[in-house]
Amino acid sequence: MSRRAVLGIIGGSGLYGIALENAEHVRVHTPWGEPSDDYLVGEVEGLKVVFLPRHGKGHRLSPTDINYRANIDGFKRLGVTDLVSLSACGSFREELSPGTFVLVDQFIDRTFARPKSFFGKGCVAHVSMARPVSPALVDRIEAACKAEGLRYHRGGTYLAMEGPQFSTLAESHMYRAWGCDVIGMTNMPEARLAREAEIKYATVAMVTDYDSWHEEHGEVDITAILQVMQQNADNAARLVRRLVADFPRVFEPCPAGSHMALEHAVITTPEARDPALLRKLDAVAGRVLNRDGGNGGAES
Repeated sequence: MSRRAVLGIIGGSGLYGIALENAEHVRVHTPWGEPSDDYLVGEVEGLKVVFLPRHGKGHRLSPTDINYRANIDGFKRLGVTDLVSLSACGSFREELSPGTFVLVDQFIDRTFARPKSFFGKGCVAHVSMARPVSPALVDRIEAACKAEGLRYHRGGTYLAMEGPQFSTLAESHMYRAWGCDVIGMTNMPEARLAREAEIKYATVAMVTDYDSWHEEHGEVDITAILQVMQQNADNAARLVRRLVADFPRVFEPCPAGSHMALEHAVITTPEARDPALLRKLDAVAGRVLNRDGGNGGAES
């Protein structure tokens, strides 16, 4: 029997809602705490869509304060198979000018104040992050960009910084020297956690500025960023509408193995697993933990 596709959308700065049929706001309580906000759950021509504003309504949460584990766990509990992340970013490349949508395929994680895994003491798992983005999902996003005539670039490395401050000039030059293409504050550990939850993940990094390295543009100007952000939000809404309209209703396996990322990742033997942690892992890792009989008393 074919598996149904369920598309999740994470709205970043400037994108706080989308239009759906039969829409309702759903509060999801997770063992990892509360998500950023209620999820907007609806459909478009038979495709179930789940939307979450990453920073909460009114942009209440800073990048560091977002509960990434709760957000991803909530998407998993709502059946999401494919997750598209939209977020504002700065650019390290002249050709990636403000207004460009970058479909990144790699990340460098410089965050340090956020839990980065669902796993830990009592149930250890090592998930491959070599290919953190699903190429099949990126194909769909690229097709939507082309159909809407949006300026985009496929491929690139996203540097995730802690924030909430922007980069120093020295940091900006260092990240450019590392070969990074864009910089943002929210896609890590989000991408890591989506991979652990076996959800296909892809990022649309929407360029708002040149960070601080660009001599002609100078330091980051929040007023200018907000102006570009509004135009990006309008284009993001167009992208999402097209993506949803054309998205397959039947689940497509990930060529990078995202939907099976936990297949051989859990190292802790069943008898050594912590029942309390296993109960928290019921949504994100239930496929493998229940299969191998390693619930360790999680039902008690």
